[in-house]
Amino acid sequence: MTTTATDKGQALPPNGPLGAELPGWTPPPAPARGVLAGTRVRLEPLDAARHAPALHAAFAADAQGATWTYLPYGPFADVQAYADWAQGYAGVADPMLFAIVETIAGQPAGVAAYLRIDPRNGCIEIGHLAFAPSLQRTPAATEAIFLMIDHAFALGYRRVEWKCNALNAASRRAAQRLGFSFEGVFRQAAVVKGRNRDTAWYAILDTEWPALRTAHVHWLAAGNFDAHGRQRSALADLTRPLLAARG
Repeated sequence: MTTTATDKGQALPPNGPLGAELPGWTPPPAPARGVLAGTRVRLEPLDAARHAPALHAAFAADAQGATWTYLPYGPFADVQAYADWAQGYAGVADPMLFAIVETIAGQPAGVAAYLRIDPRNGCIEIGHLAFAPSLQRTPAATEAIFLMIDHAFALGYRRVEWKCNALNAASRRAAQRLGFSFEGVFRQAAVVKGRNRDTAWYAILDTEWPALRTAHVHWLAAGNFDAHGRQRSALADLTRPLLAARG
C-alpha cells in the first residue's frame, strides 16, 4: 500500500488516517430469547399471557401515567389494551422485549429491551424501559440493566447504547449513573406522539466495561447496603471517574 509520510515520520494511507485495525474481529451472535438471572431480578422474554396482567397492575400504581411520557406508546386504557400491545412483540427479535421479574415478589414490575441489534458492527442498544413505581430507584432496577449490559459484552458486542429524549432528565441522569458516557444530541431526530424529539446519545464501550463492571458489582453487593437498605456508596460516585471525556 502506498503511504504518505507525516512530519513525525509516521506513515499514513494516501487518502488520510483510518481507525484502528481489528484483527480477528468476529461479529457476535444476536441475543437469544432466554432468561437473564440475577440476585434481585430475572429478565424473562415478554409473554403477553403470562406477564401482561401483573405488569398492567404494577403500572397502574403510577396514577399520573408518568411512565409513558417519553415512550412512543401508552398509557393503556385497560389490561386488554396492554396485553394486545405486548402480544404485538411476541417472537419479535428486534426489539427483543423482556419482563423484569422481582425475585422475592415473583411478579413482573417492568420492561426492558435490546433493540437496534447490529452484530455486523458489534453495536446493541438498551431501551423500551418502563419501570413500575415499585421498581423505580431500586437496586433491582439497576441490576436489571447491569444484567443486560453484561450479557451484551459477554456475547462479544463492542458497544452498548442508551438513547433518550433530550428533555428526559431522569433518563439522562440514569444513563450516566450506570456508566454510559454522553456523546451528543441528534436534533429533530424523531417525531413521537406528534411532538419533536431531540435524542441524547450515550454509550459504553467494551474497553470501558471491565472497570464499570467492577463498580456495578461493588454497588450491588449486599455489603453496600445497611440494615435499612440504604446504600453506603453511590453508584454515580463509582462510575463518574470512569466516564469518557467529551472530545
